[in-house]
Amino acid sequence: MAVHAELEAWLRLSLLPGLGPQSLRRLLIALGSPEAVLAASQPTLRAIVSDRIAMAIGKGGADRSTWSAVEPWLEDPANRIITLADAEYPESLLEIPDPPVLLYVKGHHNLIRRPGLAVVGSRNATAQGVANAEAFAGALSHAGLTIVSGLALGIDAAAHRGGLAGTGSTVAVVGTGLDVVYPARNRDLAHRIAEQGALVSEFPLGTPALAANFPRRNRLICGLCKGCLIVEAAISSGSLITARLAAEQGREVFAIPGSIHSPLSKGCHALIKQGAKLVESAQDILEELGLQHPPEPPHANRTARKDDHPLLRHIGFEPVDIDTLQLRSGLPIDSINTSLTELEVSGAIAALPGNRWQRVF
Repeated sequence: MAVHAELEAWLRLSLLPGLGPQSLRRLLIALGSPEAVLAASQPTLRAIVSDRIAMAIGKGGADRSTWSAVEPWLEDPANRIITLADAEYPESLLEIPDPPVLLYVKGHHNLIRRPGLAVVGSRNATAQGVANAEAFAGALSHAGLTIVSGLALGIDAAAHRGGLAGTGSTVAVVGTGLDVVYPARNRDLAHRIAEQGALVSEFPLGTPALAANFPRRNRLICGLCKGCLIVEAAISSGSLITARLAAEQGREVFAIPGSIHSPLSKGCHALIKQGAKLVESAQDILEELGLQHPPEPPHANRTARKDDHPLLRHIGFEPVDIDTLQLRSGLPIDSINTSLTELEVSGAIAALPGNRWQRVF
């Protein structure tokens, strides 16, 4: 598929080495369009950018070889490049201080313009955190919100799975080119999102996973949304950067509290102390955003039946070992082991390192 002249002008400027998004936006504000920028005189350009960049623009900007992968990529009808001037560009991103000039989108591109909620948290999440992320995301997606996250392991992946289960679906904002899947362990999930949701990046095709790109990705995760939910986060977690960016963008920040003993709760507790809204259910978020209540979760009855298991009352949401369970329940070890297997298979509890167990529901 040939790149049309207007998109070519965008690519020649956006892929020009040394011309950053901020400088390109200044050029566009001053001159009106990429074509006008490429046609501008050297004195006009040098009043806005450096002499070196002005000279490179005067020579036609980035060479065609820098976007050689774009043409075959656009042959897939699921793939789109949306520019800052397109009517399909998300209005929510126009509200942030540094909107991306181009968005590469794979999948259902209309999802990036729908009301969304960012759901993020630890890559090394607990079983409870993963269950919370998927359950909250599922309920919020059933209520019509698109779940936005970053395709990382742990909480992000759980949020995407929950989003896919509901009508709102999910959007994954990635820190690589859309022809690169990172982390590789989420390849199958990325393919599901491409089919049922949308993958989004501001980075050119072929961009590898570079550490500097992920903070930039985070501003888009919350920029696409009405609010940001932090599920689990250590005090030094990158999720707290996303929460800070959300607050700076005027988005609501929500946090799920956890155990005072868990390192992965300390980040959420710090956010709550700083003014984030403590939430215990998806309904709390919907009410804060002025949206309708979610429908009853599809597995509510099954979960209630799990609660009837006699051993479950002795397993809390804190990790517990078998010796402690025996002291609490008075049951023999063989009986406890059998019950633990039944509860794990049913999804009511999760096994943790060190032969410990934790309740999930």
